[in-house]
Amino acid sequence: MRLILTTEQQELAGAVRSFLAAAAPTARVREVAEGEESYDRKTWERLAGELGVTGLAIPEEYGGAGAGRAEVAVVLEELGAALTPVPYFASSVLAAEALLALDDEAAKREYLPGIAAGTTVATLAFAEGVTASADHTLEGRAERVLHGADADLLLVVASLDGKPAVFAVRGEAVQRTPLEVLDLTRPQATVEFSATPARLVGPADASQALARTLDVAGAVLASEQLGGLRRCLDTIVEYTKLRVQFGRFVGSFQGVKHRLADLHCLLEQAESVARHAAWAADEAPEELPVAAALAQAYTGPAYFRVAKEHLLLHGGIGFTWEHDAHFSYKRAKSSELLLGPRRRHRALLAERLGLG
Repeated sequence: MRLILTTEQQELAGAVRSFLAAAAPTARVREVAEGEESYDRKTWERLAGELGVTGLAIPEEYGGAGAGRAEVAVVLEELGAALTPVPYFASSVLAAEALLALDDEAAKREYLPGIAAGTTVATLAFAEGVTASADHTLEGRAERVLHGADADLLLVVASLDGKPAVFAVRGEAVQRTPLEVLDLTRPQATVEFSATPARLVGPADASQALARTLDVAGAVLASEQLGGLRRCLDTIVEYTKLRVQFGRFVGSFQGVKHRLADLHCLLEQAESVARHAAWAADEAPEELPVAAALAQAYTGPAYFRVAKEHLLLHGGIGFTWEHDAHFSYKRAKSSELLLGPRRRHRALLAERLGLG
């Protein structure tokens, strides 16, 4: 097991960090969040064209870089720290991993090159209310689909003869309604299907492929949460060195020191958990189910706690719209719930450890 980034991964992290600092600083994040754009298209195009990170874990035969999930985790850690509003998790993780896990060669050759190049924005829609008929048309509604209003390609999980199957649907073939969401940097939408023609991808029972997809997604999402957690802690530590109350720097107060020390412990533990999960996704598939469940059971709540303290320790200014603390606070809560509530991950972890 490797918990320290390799030299190549450190260089990748540095390249992405430098790029985001120049191309998508906090001012740009706020501009997108408060504007009409659903995501930062210019930054997305540059991430795909200049850095080539949109196809990192996609095999070379499908137009990708043939790297591992650990490299995807490195990119997500930097995107999470910068809160960059791009569809990387939806397209390059959820959709790409679903296509790879479903093992449909024709579908992989048709869809993965566009995802790898960043020219196709894709997403995976889990929809309890969508059913598929024998002729592969879809009926129903998918709620809270990540980047559902922007996606060129929707991979829809629908019930086929009582079992979950995945269908590919072009974005223009469905009715999509953007939702008002907590996290303004990560849009969601309702997608409605009415006799919508779709293409079955993979087997009629995609249970195992979907479980693998969610495990990989949970493993690398932990790294995005880690990046946000680290950014919050670094920011508030610097702020407590500058803010003065009662003639003293806030960081010199014992109560603040203890709180920051506790948050640092959370960071250290979250880093170990996230690094292990990313490693397991590549090197130890037999360990991935437990590692992914642990990652989501721990890092999501840890990130939210640090983001909350980050907001509180800024004092009154931290509660204002003009301050950026609320972006991290909202991202922390939304990402904690993105793949299910904490109780689901804890129950899954207990089950996989044989404790349930």
